[in-house]
Amino acid sequence: MEAFGLALQKASASEQINQREIVALLSADAEQMPALFAAADTVRSNTVGDAVHLRAIVEFSNYCRKNCLYCGLRRDNKSLPRYRLAEDEILQAAGKAAALGFRTVVLQSGEDLFYSAAAIARIIERIKQKHDLAVTLSLGERSREDYRVWREAGADRYLLKHETADERLFRFLKPGGDLRERLRCLHWLKELGYQTGSGNMVGLPGQSLATLAEDILLMRDLNVEMAGIGPFLPHHATPLKSAAGGTLELTLKTLAVTRLCLPGAHLPATTALCTLAPDGRRMALGCGANVIMPNLTPPGVRDKYLIYPQKSDITEQPELALAGITSLLAELARPPATGYGHAQNFSGGNGNGKLEGRVYQ
Repeated sequence: MEAFGLALQKASASEQINQREIVALLSADAEQMPALFAAADTVRSNTVGDAVHLRAIVEFSNYCRKNCLYCGLRRDNKSLPRYRLAEDEILQAAGKAAALGFRTVVLQSGEDLFYSAAAIARIIERIKQKHDLAVTLSLGERSREDYRVWREAGADRYLLKHETADERLFRFLKPGGDLRERLRCLHWLKELGYQTGSGNMVGLPGQSLATLAEDILLMRDLNVEMAGIGPFLPHHATPLKSAAGGTLELTLKTLAVTRLCLPGAHLPATTALCTLAPDGRRMALGCGANVIMPNLTPPGVRDKYLIYPQKSDITEQPELALAGITSLLAELARPPATGYGHAQNFSGGNGNGKLEGRVYQ
Protein backbone atom coordinates (compact mmCIF):
# COMPACT_ATOMS: atom_id res chain seq x y z
CA MET A 1 0.00 0.00 0.00
CA GLU A 2 2.76 2.42 0.96
CA ALA A 3 4.78 1.82 -2.24
CA PHE A 4 1.69 2.38 -4.39
CA GLY A 5 0.68 5.55 -2.56
CA LEU A 6 4.13 7.09 -2.70
CA ALA A 7 4.55 6.27 -6.39
CA LEU A 8 1.11 7.69 -7.23
CA GLN A 9 1.80 10.85 -5.27
CA LYS A 10 5.09 11.35 -7.06
CA ALA A 11 3.67 10.65 -10.54
CA SER A 12 0.66 12.88 -9.92
CA ALA A 13 3.03 15.73 -9.08
CA SER A 14 4.70 15.33 -12.50
CA GLU A 15 7.84 13.86 -10.98
CA GLN A 16 9.60 11.16 -13.00
CA ILE A 17 9.17 7.72 -11.51
CA ASN A 18 11.50 4.75 -11.94
CA GLN A 19 10.89 1.14 -12.91
CA ARG A 20 10.24 0.00 -9.36
CA GLU A 21 7.66 2.74 -8.83
CA ILE A 22 5.97 1.97 -12.16
CA VAL A 23 5.70 -1.68 -11.14
CA ALA A 24 4.09 -0.58 -7.86
CA LEU A 25 1.43 1.31 -9.83
CA LEU A 26 0.90 -1.57 -12.26
CA SER A 27 0.40 -3.82 -9.23
CA ALA A 28 -2.60 -1.78 -8.06
CA ASP A 29 -5.33 -3.96 -6.59
CA ALA A 30 -9.08 -3.49 -6.96
CA GLU A 31 -9.18 -0.96 -4.10
CA GLN A 32 -6.28 1.08 -5.51
CA MET A 33 -7.31 1.13 -9.16
CA PRO A 34 -9.92 3.90 -8.83
CA ALA A 35 -7.27 6.23 -7.39
CA LEU A 36 -4.84 5.32 -10.19
CA PHE A 37 -7.45 5.93 -12.89
CA ALA A 38 -8.60 9.20 -11.32
CA ALA A 39 -5.02 10.47 -11.15
CA ALA A 40 -4.43 9.60 -14.80
CA ASP A 41 -7.68 11.27 -15.80
CA THR A 42 -6.71 14.43 -13.92
CA VAL A 43 -3.28 14.54 -15.55
CA ARG A 44 -4.91 14.02 -18.95
CA SER A 45 -7.33 16.89 -18.35
CA ASN A 46 -4.59 19.22 -17.11
CA THR A 47 -2.17 18.50 -19.96
CA VAL A 48 -3.98 17.61 -23.19
CA GLY A 49 -7.42 18.85 -22.18
CA ASP A 50 -10.87 17.30 -22.36
CA ALA A 51 -11.28 17.24 -26.14
CA VAL A 52 -11.08 13.83 -27.82
CA HIS A 53 -9.34 13.57 -31.19
CA LEU A 54 -11.08 11.43 -33.79
CA ARG A 55 -8.78 9.88 -36.39
CA ALA A 56 -10.06 7.86 -39.32
CA ILE A 57 -8.05 4.73 -40.02
CA VAL A 58 -7.79 3.19 -43.49
CA GLU A 59 -6.20 -0.28 -43.58
CA PHE A 60 -5.21 -0.43 -47.23
CA SER A 61 -3.29 -3.73 -47.46
CA ASN A 62 -3.14 -6.89 -45.40
CA TYR A 63 -0.06 -8.31 -47.12
CA CYS A 64 2.95 -8.50 -44.82
CA ARG A 65 6.56 -9.59 -45.33
CA LYS A 66 7.01 -10.23 -41.58
CA ASN A 67 6.12 -13.44 -39.76
CA CYS A 68 5.34 -12.23 -36.22
CA LEU A 69 4.09 -15.02 -34.00
CA TYR A 70 1.12 -13.05 -32.64
CA CYS A 71 -0.27 -11.42 -35.78
CA GLY A 72 -3.01 -12.70 -38.06
CA LEU A 73 -1.43 -10.87 -41.00
CA ARG A 74 1.78 -12.88 -40.67
CA ARG A 75 3.37 -14.01 -43.92
CA ASP A 76 2.78 -17.72 -43.28
CA ASN A 77 -0.95 -17.40 -42.60
CA LYS A 78 -2.16 -19.02 -45.82
CA SER A 79 -5.80 -19.07 -44.68
CA LEU A 80 -6.16 -15.29 -44.88
CA PRO A 81 -7.54 -13.84 -48.16
CA ARG A 82 -5.20 -11.02 -49.08
CA TYR A 83 -6.09 -7.63 -50.54
CA ARG A 84 -4.52 -4.38 -51.65
CA LEU A 85 -6.48 -1.19 -52.22
CA ALA A 86 -5.75 0.75 -55.38
CA GLU A 87 -4.58 4.33 -55.08
CA ASP A 88 -8.00 5.72 -56.01
CA GLU A 89 -9.69 3.49 -53.43
CA ILE A 90 -7.39 4.85 -50.72
CA LEU A 91 -8.13 8.39 -51.85
CA GLN A 92 -11.85 7.69 -51.85
CA ALA A 93 -11.66 6.46 -48.25
CA ALA A 94 -9.69 9.56 -47.26
CA GLY A 95 -12.29 11.71 -48.98
CA LYS A 96 -15.04 10.04 -46.96
CA ALA A 97 -13.09 10.77 -43.79
CA ALA A 98 -12.87 14.44 -44.74
CA ALA A 99 -16.58 14.56 -45.63
CA LEU A 100 -17.47 13.15 -42.20
CA GLY A 101 -15.47 15.89 -40.51
CA PHE A 102 -12.31 14.03 -39.50
CA ARG A 103 -9.13 16.11 -39.44
CA THR A 104 -6.69 13.18 -39.55
CA VAL A 105 -6.52 10.08 -41.72
CA VAL A 106 -4.32 7.16 -40.64
CA LEU A 107 -2.98 5.05 -43.52
CA GLN A 108 -2.05 1.63 -42.18
CA SER A 109 -0.97 -1.64 -43.77
CA GLY A 110 1.09 -4.74 -43.20
CA GLU A 111 4.73 -4.40 -44.18
CA ASP A 112 3.93 -4.53 -47.89
CA LEU A 113 6.71 -3.48 -50.24
CA PHE A 114 4.33 -3.63 -53.21
CA TYR A 115 3.72 0.07 -52.55
CA SER A 116 6.90 1.92 -53.45
CA ALA A 117 8.04 5.00 -51.57
CA ALA A 118 7.05 7.08 -54.60
CA ALA A 119 3.55 5.56 -54.70
CA ILE A 120 2.93 6.30 -51.01
CA ALA A 121 4.30 9.83 -51.47
CA ARG A 122 1.91 10.39 -54.38
CA ILE A 123 -1.04 9.25 -52.24
CA ILE A 124 -0.01 11.62 -49.44
CA GLU A 125 0.34 14.53 -51.87
CA ARG A 126 -3.04 13.86 -53.46
CA ILE A 127 -4.74 13.68 -50.07
CA LYS A 128 -3.14 16.95 -49.02
CA GLN A 129 -4.09 18.66 -52.29
CA LYS A 130 -7.76 17.65 -52.08
CA HIS A 131 -8.53 17.58 -48.36
CA ASP A 132 -7.84 19.50 -45.17
CA LEU A 133 -6.38 16.49 -43.38
CA ALA A 134 -3.32 15.62 -41.35
CA VAL A 135 -1.82 12.30 -42.45
CA THR A 136 -0.50 9.60 -40.13
CA LEU A 137 1.36 6.62 -41.60
CA SER A 138 1.73 3.18 -40.02
CA LEU A 139 3.64 1.06 -42.54
CA GLY A 140 6.29 -0.61 -40.43
CA GLU A 141 10.04 -0.62 -40.82
CA ARG A 142 11.28 1.12 -43.97
CA SER A 143 14.49 2.86 -44.96
CA ARG A 144 15.36 6.33 -43.74
CA GLU A 145 15.12 7.49 -47.35
CA ASP A 146 11.52 6.23 -47.61
CA TYR A 147 10.63 8.05 -44.40
CA ARG A 148 12.26 11.21 -45.76
CA VAL A 149 10.35 11.03 -49.03
CA TRP A 150 7.04 10.64 -47.22
CA ARG A 151 7.81 13.44 -44.80
CA GLU A 152 8.62 15.77 -47.67
CA ALA A 153 5.39 14.72 -49.39
CA GLY A 154 3.53 16.06 -46.35
CA ALA A 155 3.08 13.18 -43.90
CA ASP A 156 2.63 14.56 -40.39
CA ARG A 157 2.92 11.53 -38.14
CA TYR A 158 4.21 7.98 -38.07
CA LEU A 159 3.14 5.16 -35.78
CA LEU A 160 5.65 2.35 -35.25
CA LYS A 161 4.92 0.29 -32.17
CA HIS A 162 7.92 -1.30 -30.52
CA GLU A 163 5.54 -3.98 -29.08
CA THR A 164 7.94 -4.95 -26.28
CA ALA A 165 11.12 -3.42 -24.87
CA ASP A 166 12.38 -6.88 -23.87
CA GLU A 167 14.98 -7.76 -26.54
CA ARG A 168 14.69 -11.48 -25.90
CA LEU A 169 10.91 -11.43 -26.13
CA PHE A 170 11.08 -9.21 -29.23
CA ARG A 171 13.31 -11.74 -31.03
CA PHE A 172 10.97 -14.56 -30.05
CA LEU A 173 7.82 -12.77 -31.22
CA LYS A 174 9.37 -11.42 -34.41
CA PRO A 175 11.56 -14.07 -36.08
CA GLY A 176 14.48 -12.34 -37.75
CA GLY A 177 13.57 -9.08 -36.06
CA ASP A 178 15.86 -6.83 -34.04
CA LEU A 179 14.64 -4.38 -31.43
CA ARG A 180 17.66 -2.19 -32.15
CA GLU A 181 16.57 -1.84 -35.77
CA ARG A 182 13.06 -0.91 -34.62
CA LEU A 183 14.48 1.77 -32.36
CA ARG A 184 16.75 3.00 -35.15
CA CYS A 185 13.65 3.56 -37.28
CA LEU A 186 11.98 5.46 -34.45
CA HIS A 187 15.02 7.70 -34.09
CA TRP A 188 15.03 8.35 -37.85
CA LEU A 189 11.39 9.38 -37.67
CA LYS A 190 12.18 11.78 -34.86
CA GLU A 191 15.13 13.24 -36.75
CA LEU A 192 12.95 13.81 -39.82
CA GLY A 193 10.41 15.79 -37.83
CA TYR A 194 7.52 13.35 -37.70
CA GLN A 195 5.23 13.37 -34.73
CA THR A 196 6.23 9.89 -33.70
CA GLY A 197 4.16 7.20 -32.06
CA SER A 198 5.11 3.89 -30.53
CA GLY A 199 3.31 1.45 -28.27
CA ASN A 200 3.20 -2.00 -26.75
CA MET A 201 1.01 -5.01 -26.14
CA VAL A 202 -0.12 -5.99 -22.67
CA GLY A 203 -0.24 -9.64 -21.62
CA LEU A 204 2.27 -11.15 -24.04
CA PRO A 205 3.54 -14.63 -23.19
CA GLY A 206 6.66 -14.26 -21.07
CA GLN A 207 5.94 -10.64 -20.18
CA SER A 208 6.23 -9.38 -16.61
CA LEU A 209 5.29 -6.15 -14.86
CA ALA A 210 8.96 -5.24 -14.97
CA THR A 211 9.05 -5.54 -18.77
CA LEU A 212 5.82 -3.54 -19.02
CA ALA A 213 7.52 -0.87 -16.94
CA GLU A 214 10.43 -0.92 -19.40
CA ASP A 215 7.96 -0.34 -22.25
CA ILE A 216 6.72 2.81 -20.55
CA LEU A 217 10.23 3.99 -19.74
CA LEU A 218 11.32 3.42 -23.34
CA MET A 219 8.48 5.56 -24.67
CA ARG A 220 9.31 8.24 -22.12
CA ASP A 221 12.97 8.17 -23.20
CA LEU A 222 11.91 8.44 -26.85
CA ASN A 223 9.63 11.35 -25.96
CA VAL A 224 6.93 9.93 -28.21
CA GLU A 225 3.98 12.10 -29.16
CA MET A 226 1.63 9.11 -29.37
CA ALA A 227 1.47 5.82 -27.47
CA GLY A 228 -0.79 2.93 -28.45
CA ILE A 229 -1.49 0.58 -25.55
CA GLY A 230 -3.55 -2.54 -26.28
CA PRO A 231 -4.02 -6.09 -25.02
CA PHE A 232 -2.46 -9.12 -26.67
CA LEU A 233 -5.30 -11.09 -28.24
CA PRO A 234 -4.37 -14.56 -29.54
CA HIS A 235 -5.27 -15.31 -33.16
CA HIS A 236 -6.35 -18.83 -34.12
CA ALA A 237 -4.06 -18.92 -37.19
CA THR A 238 -0.82 -18.06 -35.38
CA PRO A 239 1.71 -20.04 -33.31
CA LEU A 240 0.40 -18.26 -30.19
CA LYS A 241 -3.19 -19.37 -30.72
CA SER A 242 -3.30 -21.22 -27.39
CA ALA A 243 -1.64 -18.50 -25.31
CA ALA A 244 -3.61 -16.59 -22.71
CA GLY A 245 -4.57 -13.10 -23.82
CA GLY A 246 -4.02 -9.80 -22.07
CA THR A 247 -6.61 -8.73 -19.53
CA LEU A 248 -8.78 -5.65 -19.52
CA GLU A 249 -7.66 -4.76 -16.00
CA LEU A 250 -3.92 -4.79 -16.70
CA THR A 251 -4.35 -3.00 -20.02
CA LEU A 252 -6.25 -0.17 -18.35
CA LYS A 253 -3.66 0.06 -15.59
CA THR A 254 -0.88 0.22 -18.18
CA LEU A 255 -2.75 2.95 -20.05
CA ALA A 256 -3.19 4.95 -16.85
CA VAL A 257 0.46 4.64 -15.82
CA THR A 258 1.54 5.60 -19.34
CA ARG A 259 -0.53 8.78 -19.04
CA LEU A 260 1.17 9.61 -15.75
CA CYS A 261 4.61 9.07 -17.30
CA LEU A 262 3.84 10.72 -20.66
CA PRO A 263 1.46 13.49 -19.62
CA GLY A 264 1.44 15.32 -22.96
CA ALA A 265 1.20 12.32 -25.30
CA HIS A 266 -1.86 11.31 -27.31
CA LEU A 267 -3.19 7.96 -26.07
CA PRO A 268 -5.91 6.14 -28.04
CA ALA A 269 -8.78 4.13 -26.65
CA THR A 270 -7.83 1.17 -28.82
CA THR A 271 -10.18 -1.07 -30.78
CA ALA A 272 -8.59 -4.08 -29.08
CA LEU A 273 -9.91 -2.83 -25.73
CA CYS A 274 -13.41 -2.70 -27.18
CA THR A 275 -12.93 -6.31 -28.26
CA LEU A 276 -12.29 -7.26 -24.62
CA ALA A 277 -15.24 -5.28 -23.30
CA PRO A 278 -18.13 -3.52 -25.07
CA ASP A 279 -17.55 -0.55 -22.76
CA GLY A 280 -13.79 -0.58 -23.25
CA ARG A 281 -13.71 2.76 -25.03
CA ARG A 282 -15.53 4.50 -22.16
CA MET A 283 -13.21 2.92 -19.60
CA ALA A 284 -10.10 3.94 -21.52
CA LEU A 285 -11.32 7.53 -21.79
CA GLY A 286 -11.68 7.49 -18.01
CA CYS A 287 -8.08 6.55 -17.30
CA GLY A 288 -6.00 8.69 -19.61
CA ALA A 289 -7.04 8.15 -23.25
CA ASN A 290 -7.83 11.14 -25.48
CA VAL A 291 -7.99 9.65 -29.01
CA ILE A 292 -10.50 7.42 -30.82
CA MET A 293 -9.72 5.88 -34.21
CA PRO A 294 -12.88 4.82 -36.10
CA ASN A 295 -12.39 2.42 -39.00
CA LEU A 296 -13.00 3.78 -42.51
CA THR A 297 -11.53 0.82 -44.35
CA PRO A 298 -13.93 -0.11 -47.19
CA PRO A 299 -16.44 -2.69 -45.87
CA GLY A 300 -15.65 -5.18 -48.64
CA VAL A 301 -12.16 -5.86 -47.23
CA ARG A 302 -12.42 -4.76 -43.62
CA ASP A 303 -12.97 -8.29 -42.31
CA LYS A 304 -9.66 -9.35 -43.87
CA TYR A 305 -7.47 -7.02 -41.80
CA LEU A 306 -7.41 -9.36 -38.83
CA ILE A 307 -4.32 -8.72 -36.75
CA TYR A 308 -6.33 -10.28 -33.94
CA PRO A 309 -9.74 -12.00 -34.02
CA GLN A 310 -13.16 -10.55 -33.22
CA LYS A 311 -12.22 -6.99 -34.05
CA SER A 312 -15.10 -4.88 -32.78
CA ASP A 313 -15.07 -2.47 -35.73
CA ILE A 314 -15.46 -5.00 -38.57
CA THR A 315 -19.17 -4.32 -39.09
CA GLU A 316 -19.31 -0.70 -37.90
CA GLN A 317 -20.77 1.72 -40.44
CA PRO A 318 -18.74 4.95 -40.26
CA GLU A 319 -21.78 7.22 -39.90
CA LEU A 320 -23.32 5.09 -37.14
CA ALA A 321 -19.97 4.66 -35.40
CA LEU A 322 -19.42 8.40 -35.46
CA ALA A 323 -22.90 9.03 -34.06
CA GLY A 324 -22.23 6.56 -31.24
CA ILE A 325 -18.91 8.18 -30.43
CA THR A 326 -20.47 11.64 -30.44
CA SER A 327 -23.16 10.41 -28.05
CA LEU A 328 -20.60 8.85 -25.72
CA LEU A 329 -18.49 11.99 -25.66
CA ALA A 330 -21.55 14.09 -24.85
CA GLU A 331 -22.30 11.81 -21.90
CA LEU A 332 -18.75 12.20 -20.67
CA ALA A 333 -18.66 15.98 -21.29
CA ARG A 334 -15.65 15.39 -23.54
CA PRO A 335 -16.09 17.42 -26.74
CA PRO A 336 -14.77 16.16 -30.09
CA ALA A 337 -11.62 18.09 -31.00
CA THR A 338 -11.93 20.40 -34.00
CA GLY A 339 -8.24 20.77 -34.89
CA TYR A 340 -5.71 18.45 -36.47
CA GLY A 341 -4.72 17.05 -33.11
CA HIS A 342 -1.03 17.80 -33.40
CA ALA A 343 1.09 17.09 -30.36
CA GLN A 344 1.67 19.97 -27.96
CA ASN A 345 5.34 20.32 -28.88
CA PHE A 346 4.64 20.25 -32.61
CA SER A 347 5.76 23.46 -34.26
CA GLY A 348 3.83 23.05 -37.51
CA GLY A 349 0.13 23.40 -36.89
CA ASN A 350 -1.32 23.90 -40.36
CA GLY A 351 -1.74 20.22 -41.24
CA ASN A 352 0.59 20.36 -44.22
CA GLY A 353 3.41 18.39 -42.62
CA LYS A 354 6.03 20.98 -43.51
CA LEU A 355 8.08 21.82 -40.43
CA GLU A 356 10.51 24.62 -39.86
CA GLY A 357 13.06 24.72 -37.12
CA ARG A 358 12.16 21.50 -35.36
CA VAL A 359 15.25 19.47 -34.51
CA TYR A 360 15.47 16.37 -32.33
CA GLN A 361 18.67 15.62 -30.50
